[in-house]
Amino acid sequence: MIEKIRKTEEEWKKILTPKQYQIMRDRGTEPAFSCTWEKQENGIYHCAACDLPLFRSKAKYESGTGWPSFFVPINSEYIDECPDNSSALQRIEVLCARCGSHLGHVFADGPPPTGKRYCINSLALNFKPNGKE
Repeated sequence: MIEKIRKTEEEWKKILTPKQYQIMRDRGTEPAFSCTWEKQENGIYHCAACDLPLFRSKAKYESGTGWPSFFVPINSEYIDECPDNSSALQRIEVLCARCGSHLGHVFADGPPPTGKRYCINSLALNFKPNGKE
């Protein structure tokens, strides 16, 4: 069981940039193809709010959707999934299990071996090269 981090919204505003706050705390979405980084090296993608390691670079793939996509998290206990009925489409929201920040959505149209596509906002992630956790 992962230990939860709880902060006030004012505390989150001090930690996150305004764009990160809008995505991670207000459940927003960055525009498609707006990601300013394309990491090709080995490493770990961490939650931008609480630094929990979420995805390995080896699980990243090009989905063509305009958002970073992964086929599996580092540990399924580090990700919470819940129904998202905020739009006409029924989706599954992906949250950081430690801090509850919105990361993106997961879809059942990904590659083998999982068949999942974790479609994650780039501003919700921080990359650390060489697997430094």
